[in-house]
This record gives sequence, C-alpha cells and structure tokens, in this order.
Amino acid sequence: MKHSYQYLKGHTIICRVASMLLCVLILSSCEKYVDIKKSSNQALIETASDCQLLLDNYGVMNTGFPSDGEASADDYYLTDDGYLSSSLTQTDRDRHTWAPSGIRPGAAQWVNPYKTVYYANLVLETVEELKSKGSADVTVLNNLRGAALFFRSFCFWQIAQLYAKPYSAASAEQDPGIPLRLSSDINDKSERGTVAQTYARIVQDLQEAVSLLQPTSTVPTRPNKAAAYAMLARTYLSMEDYAQAQASADASLQINNQLIDYNTLDVNSYTPFFPRFNKEVLFHSLMEQQPALNPNDIAKINLDLVNTYSANDLRRSIFLKPNSGDNTGSYRFTGNYEPATSALFFNGLAVDEMYLIRAEGYARAGNVTASMGDLNTLLRTRWKIGTYVDMAAVDGTDALNKVVAERRKELLMRGLRWTDLRRLNKDTRFARTLSRSAQETTYTLPPNDIRYTLLIPQEVINNSQISQNPR
Repeated sequence: MKHSYQYLKGHTIICRVASMLLCVLILSSCEKYVDIKKSSNQALIETASDCQLLLDNYGVMNTGFPSDGEASADDYYLTDDGYLSSSLTQTDRDRHTWAPSGIRPGAAQWVNPYKTVYYANLVLETVEELKSKGSADVTVLNNLRGAALFFRSFCFWQIAQLYAKPYSAASAEQDPGIPLRLSSDINDKSERGTVAQTYARIVQDLQEAVSLLQPTSTVPTRPNKAAAYAMLARTYLSMEDYAQAQASADASLQINNQLIDYNTLDVNSYTPFFPRFNKEVLFHSLMEQQPALNPNDIAKINLDLVNTYSANDLRRSIFLKPNSGDNTGSYRFTGNYEPATSALFFNGLAVDEMYLIRAEGYARAGNVTASMGDLNTLLRTRWKIGTYVDMAAVDGTDALNKVVAERRKELLMRGLRWTDLRRLNKDTRFARTLSRSAQETTYTLPPNDIRYTLLIPQEVINNSQISQNPR
C-alpha cells in the first residue's frame, strides 16, 4: 500500500507541477508575467521523496534535448526523395540546407530543456528549505542538490551549442550567451548575458555537483559523480580547455572505465545495444525527434565517412546497415542506444567518449604514449578478435589526427558532431566546408560561418526582449 500511495502521490505532484509548468512555458518569455510565485509551485513539493519523484520524471528530465545541431551536421545526407518527403517540414529542409533565414516556427528545441531547468530549480529551492528545517537526511539532500545542478547545467550546455556562438576566450565576454534561469519564479526576467557567463555557470554547477553526488547511481537516468565529471569534460572540450577536459575525463574514468567488447554483440542486429542502459552509459538522455533523421531510411550516412571504417572494424557492421532496395549503395545508422523503431537518438554521456576526450587532451599536451594508450584500449574492444594492431604516433600532431578521426567514427549520431565542427573549424588542420545537394542545387557551409549559431525560435523572440542572433 505504501508503494501505491507513493506512486499516486508522485503522479499527482508531477501532474500538478506540469500544469503549472504549462503556464510558465507559455508566459515566461513575456515582458509582463502573470502573478504566480515560486511558493505556489513549492507547495506541491514537501519532502525529499517528492524531489526525487520530480527528478525521476523521465519524459521531462531525460528526453527532448535539442536535435537541430545533429540535423545540421555532416554525418548524413538526404536524397531528393528524402528531402521532399512529406514527413519533413519546410523548416526541416531549411535546416538541411543551412538556409540563412531558416528558423523553427515551434519552440520545442528551446522550451524542452528549459522545462528540465524549471524542474531542477524547483528541487534546488525545496532542498534548501528542507535543509533549513533539518527535516531530512543531509546526504540525501546533498545528492538531490547535486542531481538538480547536473540537470540544469546539462540543459544550459545543450542550449548553448545551438543558440550561442562557440566559446572563444578572446570574445566570450562580449558574445551573447543564453538566458540562465536560476529560479522557478516566472517573474524573473530572462536576459542573455554573455557566453563567458553561460559557461562559467555550467562549470560552477557541475563542479558543485561533483562534490555532492554519489559515485554511481542505481539507474543511468539519474545523475552521479562519474556523469558529472564526464559532463565537465565535455564542457571543457567545447571551451577548448583541453587540460581541464583531460583531467575531468580521467576523474570520470577512475570511477567507471568499463568498455563493451563489440565481439559480444550481434553485428546483424538493428538493435545491437538493446535493452537500454548498457554498461558504458554514464548518463542516459535522448534528443528531440528529428524527421530528417528518422529510421525509415530517409537519412543516409555520409559515404566518405562509411569508407573510413576498416573491414575488421566491428563498428562498420554494428553502426551501419545497407539500405534494402537501394541501388545507390547507401547506409543507415543502426548504432543507437534505443530500439530500431525509435527516432530518438542517444545524446547522453558514456565511457567511450571519456577515453576519446582524455586521449585528445594527452595528444594536445604532447603525451603521445598516453594518448595512443587510451585510443588502443578503446579500439581493441571495437575490432574483430585477433585483427587489431595497436596504433602508434610519431608526435603529438600525429596522435591528435588519429584521435580526431576515431572520435568521429565512435561517436556517430550522438549529438556531438555539431559542437565538434564548431570548435575544430577554428583550427585550419581540421576546418571543413560542408556541402549538400537538393534538387540539383548545391548548398555549402564554410568553416566558422555565422550560421553555426542557429536563430532563436520566433515565438521566443516575439514574446521577449532578448536579442536575435545576427544573419
């Protein structure tokens, strides 16, 4: 009976908060807010268990993260039939061709992560009240605070990858950032601030989360210390702070360095990693559905990328399957951590990403032996037994080239390629001009183009005073 009561109570809390949240999302970007104070929301959350129930709301906390970056990146292409598919909107086509004026009429890519931020802020405020009353176990409250800080920083980083310029130490103090919602009070005004402030908040939240969270969690939908270190590593990498990225990845790997031996997977399966939550997953999250990337053969993996996988590299057959009935020799992606029928792609944190971040940090520091050690440790688990020959590098540059190449092959369709393009384009060794064709027209995206920062959804601009990104 107790479990039933807890379920019903949790369901009631979530439904009531969701109803309040609907008002917040509709009205929170308006100049004039409705008179709903944060106490109205907090009245629904009375205990540490209530806080945990909110954080365990999978549909809000672990799904719906921005996917327009993945749709804009260069790991796939569309044929004319795919481009003209009825499942794509004109906005999807604009995103595919990097149309300068392409802007989403719907705000899900922006609103969804801010939903998560709202829930996280409710928990943070409730935890502080419970601490002041001394009515709950401090260890439990600390873990809840750490989890909420993790979720908030995870969302801020996701939003910044689309709607703020890439981090640059030279201009971060001037470049417009994203609104940093640090309270559940919808009367708080949203302002963009700067890129420097955006990343400083993300790092601050994650550093505190690391100090509060338990090393591991019972399920990877819940944040833990290994995941917080991993998110710090990802954040520092996007800031081009490679020493800190390396150190954070190392801290994560000290807690969990388990790798899957791909020889144990079914290479013919369209769901090789199912059921969910394999042992490499540090934190599980999914991107918003993207019609251009759906699993019915519309998105075809870039053939130049396909050809970089060696014949004995098991990732070629696990991640890629020939499209049946297609005489063009195209491939579809089958390496998602979700069912084959899902159009939601994994963009969470995993151990393989940490090996690659640490290897890149070592390479950039000139530690060739350590860099190749990490890369070989990873790749030995990805090749057919007895076929892999350890890589060697003559210097740091050679090691970096190898790590960057393997990073793209390993993290295919993980929601990371857009961020990698944004940072690597600053280096002439890795800069790429992207190119796509549609209806006999070729479209290009040069390195460091202004279109690497997407336009903020029109509803947000219409209902607020924040500035639009330039075109």
